[in-house]
Amino acid sequence: MLDAAGMRRTLGRLAHEVLESNGGGNNLVVIGILRRGWPVAKRLAFTMAQIEDNTIPHGKLDVRPNRDDHAEMSTPDQTEVPFSITDKTVVLVDEVIFTGRTIRAALDALMKFGRPRDVRLCVLVDRGHRELPIQPDFCGVKLSTDPTDHIHVNLTDYAGEDSVLLLTSEEKQELSL
Repeated sequence: MLDAAGMRRTLGRLAHEVLESNGGGNNLVVIGILRRGWPVAKRLAFTMAQIEDNTIPHGKLDVRPNRDDHAEMSTPDQTEVPFSITDKTVVLVDEVIFTGRTIRAALDALMKFGRPRDVRLCVLVDRGHRELPIQPDFCGVKLSTDPTDHIHVNLTDYAGEDSVLLLTSEEKQELSL
């Protein structure tokens, strides 16, 4: 679906869209959802900082303690939000939106750090099939998928390369072997 060059172009476009909608980088912070939303958020903040010639604060949010569909976690919370979000526009970033449950958990987790002026959702891939009424404000790619398909986002931070793959359930099983 996307190779490394396509991902760079997509992140560049998203950075411009976010800045345009906010009227620049003032009072803007970026928070990435762990695990794969965090590297996307870092790149987005870096790209916006280059455009604006100004630092865009960014942090990472571990939503596992706020999930309603997973067992209790055994590892420590890895959230790092070293700035205030009160009265800021928070750009919440994840690599893929599917059912909306991760974003719901992220909104719950986010409120522990203050009351933002507003929260905007930015995703690299929207694959549809929502269970909750949550939609991204900024979307890199919108794909029509079957509910059993899998979107696999490779990032250099974890996989040594940047790419977005659409896998059928059979292809995902083969990849796991």
